[in-house]
Formats: sequence, structure tokens, C-alpha cells
Amino acid sequence: MRGIVFKGDRKLEILDFPDPTPGPGDAIIEMKASGMCGSDLHFYRNKPAEVLKSLGFKDLASRGMAEDTPIIGGHEPCGVIVALGSAVDPRSYKVGDRVTVFHYEGCNHCDHCRSGWTQMCSHGADIHGVIKHGGHAQYMLVPVTSLVHLPDEVSFATGAAVSCGTGTAWGALLRLQLTARDTLAVFGLGPVGLSAVQLAAAMGAEVIGVDIAPERVARAKEFGAAHAIDGSRQDPVEEILKLTGGLGATCAMDCAGGDVPKQQAVRCTRPWGRIALVAVGGSLHVDGMKDVIGKQRTILGSYTFSEPSMKDCVGFIAHHGVDVDRIFTDRWELEQAEQAYRVFDGQAGGKGVFVF
Repeated sequence: MRGIVFKGDRKLEILDFPDPTPGPGDAIIEMKASGMCGSDLHFYRNKPAEVLKSLGFKDLASRGMAEDTPIIGGHEPCGVIVALGSAVDPRSYKVGDRVTVFHYEGCNHCDHCRSGWTQMCSHGADIHGVIKHGGHAQYMLVPVTSLVHLPDEVSFATGAAVSCGTGTAWGALLRLQLTARDTLAVFGLGPVGLSAVQLAAAMGAEVIGVDIAPERVARAKEFGAAHAIDGSRQDPVEEILKLTGGLGATCAMDCAGGDVPKQQAVRCTRPWGRIALVAVGGSLHVDGMKDVIGKQRTILGSYTFSEPSMKDCVGFIAHHGVDVDRIFTDRWELEQAEQAYRVFDGQAGGKGVFVF
């Protein structure tokens, strides 16, 4: 099979790999959609080994592999089961099932793994597309414990989005305990931010979208935002205060990255506000007393989502008819990988996906 490998320095290769075969508890997934995530750009732009070190992830050496071992990228996989290991209970999965993939593997024994937070594994998680082969290929080998059934009414592209970007937005909304009583400010209207807008609006919350790219601001209302603010022309904090009668939002999310949106996400909320920091990148610079303690605000770090919440996200989308496919502006074939990532690297459009 053919698979995409990130080389760093904005280079990638499409290489040949042996077709995978399942171990006793494994499944082979024939890819139908493999999403392009903003975090892929870290590995596209920089040397993968350096990225792993900077993010504090387990490296290839921990698995007895050389630093330059080619790893198939892509951690938003979705497809159909085409083979199963001998120990897989047929009551759980069978050949032909539509599935999306929870892209982390852990020890399965520590408290984090047993509660579905495999990315927090006490022994370090193996991340597909980073440490183990991912979905940017025709086939993918995964343990069946990483699979989530995909209802017929949910497309493969949506299933791919849920496996990271859209699922990450969902996870942050759960951490914020968002309800229809809330006003949510979303900073950064890329794929994760627009997913947050879309899901929060479906939950009944009033959503304010903020970005510095006019084309992204323009899309926010299409995804359910009640208000959209161009942060390159207006002070988002001042505008949010105006929209909320001087009170501020009850909740905010930073899906942009960088120091400024993180600070704005904190300062746009009212007393007792809840803030979720989602985007990788940037540092938080706030006044401890004036911005946090004195306002009784709660600041949360939200790192993707749990496996049980991924199932809930798929169910919510299916039940509420959320059109997640609208997030995708570009669909590519595997052999178009170089062009696909050049376009995605510009970060001017929406989300890209490889379709098979």
C-alpha cells in the first residue's frame, strides 16, 4: 500500500509499505476518509523528532525504532473493517462495519486508559500518525479497542473529523459544561473553532466567533454563530462586552493559539467565567488577581477528548443532524498529497480530507 510520510521543512513523501495483517485483537481498516488536522502541520513544517520532543510526546526510540523511521501520517482515520484478528468478539465488530478510529493507544491498565483517556496514559501514549502508522494510506492496522461505530447517517468525512478536530471541539465543550444558558466566545475559526461554533449552536448556546482572517469571520454565521467579530479591525474583548450588556461571555475557548487570543479569551468572560485553552502554541499572560482570582474565573486545559466522549459526539451529530461535512473545503486523492499540504499550510481556507 501507499502512505504519506512527513519529512519536515514542508516536505513529504508517498512511500510503499507492506499491507498490514491483524494480530488477535486487531482490525484492518480500509480507509474511506483521512482528515488533515492543524497539528499535522507541526510535523509537515518541522522535523518530526523535534516536534515530538517539544510537545513532550513519546518518541520512536521508546519503541526501539530509529528516529528517521518512516511513519505514515494522519490521525483522523475513518473507514470500513476488512479484516479482524482471531480473538475479536463478533458481537462487537464484524467485517463490513463502518468505523472511525480513536487515534491513541496506551497500556490499557492505568487509570487514565481504563477511563478512556488513553492520551494521558501513565506510560505514554502511542499516537497514530506520529508514533504508529496513521490514516494517510489505503489501509490501517488498529486494535479494536480503538474503534467507534459510525452510524449510516454520518458520512465517512464527518467520522474523520470527529476522530480529532471536531472531537476536540466537543471535548472542550464538555469540559466547559456548556448549556443553552451560556454565551460562548470562540477565538480562532479554523476547523476546530468552526466545529465548536457548530456544536455549541446545536446545543442551544449563543455563540460569538472571533478571528483575524476576514474570510473565516464571514463563515462563522453560516455555522451557527449569532455574532462574528473581525479581531484585526475591532478589539474582541470590547465588542463582546458590548454584545453582552457589559457583562462578558459566560464561557470562552481559545482555538487559535498564540498569546493574544489566550489572553482575550480570559478577559472577555464575566465573573465566574469558564475558559478552555485548546490550541497548541502560545503562552498565557494574565494578571493573577485582576484576571483570574478576583473574577473567580476557571481556566481549563482541554487536550482532545476521551474515547467514550467520542462515541457521544458521533451520536450527537447523528441525532441532531449536524452538517459537519460543511467544514471541508478541499477533498484530495492520496497522490495529490504535496499539493494538498501546500494549500492546507496556507491556512486560508477550511479543512482538507483525503478520500479513497
